[in-house]
Amino acid sequence: MGKKALITGITGQDGSYLAELLLEKGYEVFGVVRRSSSKRFERIAQFQDRVTLIDADLLDSSSLARAMEESEADEVYNLAAQSFVPTSFRQPVLTAEFTAVGVARILEAVRHVRPQARFYQASSSEMFGKVIETPQTEETRFHPRSPYGVAKVYGHWITINYREAYDLHASSGILFNHESPRRGLEFVTRKITDAVARIHLGLQDTLMLGNLDARRDWGFAGDYVEAMWLMLQQDEPDDFVIATGETHSVREFCELAFKHVGRDYRDHVETDPRFLRPAEVDLLIGDCSKAQKLLKWKPRVDFAGLVAMMTEADLQRVSGGTPVGGADSGD
Repeated sequence: MGKKALITGITGQDGSYLAELLLEKGYEVFGVVRRSSSKRFERIAQFQDRVTLIDADLLDSSSLARAMEESEADEVYNLAAQSFVPTSFRQPVLTAEFTAVGVARILEAVRHVRPQARFYQASSSEMFGKVIETPQTEETRFHPRSPYGVAKVYGHWITINYREAYDLHASSGILFNHESPRRGLEFVTRKITDAVARIHLGLQDTLMLGNLDARRDWGFAGDYVEAMWLMLQQDEPDDFVIATGETHSVREFCELAFKHVGRDYRDHVETDPRFLRPAEVDLLIGDCSKAQKLLKWKPRVDFAGLVAMMTEADLQRVSGGTPVGGADSGD
């Protein structure tokens, strides 16, 4: 009998890639979805008939307990969150409820209903924020620079607390930025590739962006979900930085994306102060040597390959008029 896995945020970028991976490995996959007026299932449409969706919400403890009971999960992947940094400045309390306290709620459900289950928490490089050392490792001190980053720090530490206090097999992946053609259109990478496609096809003229010099460690989401799975296959739970170890600027991303269609980004990109963060994170770059050593994991898709993949996917989508994926419910 195959293992059973429960994924919160299954309709998001990471959740959809993880569900595909687990289905390939013979898992029975359950996904938590929130009851809402407009459910968006574009990312999981191709395999939706192979997963069981359960109505539950990170704001509602009893629904999470029922989801644990119904799924009888062997592995729980908590990928759901309010995951867009600019929104966290506009809605800091809601972000705290979902992205921070929501982790405690699902850990409580695991502890009371399926304490034998293995638990994965989606931590984030945004916890490092104003970095004190480069590159960042599992030992680097956190200094978050957004309500989202602060909430993720709580989620990270409450996971460690439950691991130590209740002996749960609970691990956190400190994932650096990871992108894909399934990334929400509100995220800068997807905003760029979507605009490149529209500009190339004559549907718009200009792309407005914020800080072009912000640097990130960008990888492919499809590679990163494999690291999540590998963490829960270890004998002992632990925390791992998942990253490429390379850093690139938003400007470089623009340059490569526009070059893919034979254009110069300088002819189309303008900066707009409205898109600047109240507190900027200038440089993030991760050291994943621990994951390489213990999990035997390494990224397969490089930066240029990622930009080309995303740009080409948006060119095909915009020219063919296929539907756009909505906002992420888990990054």
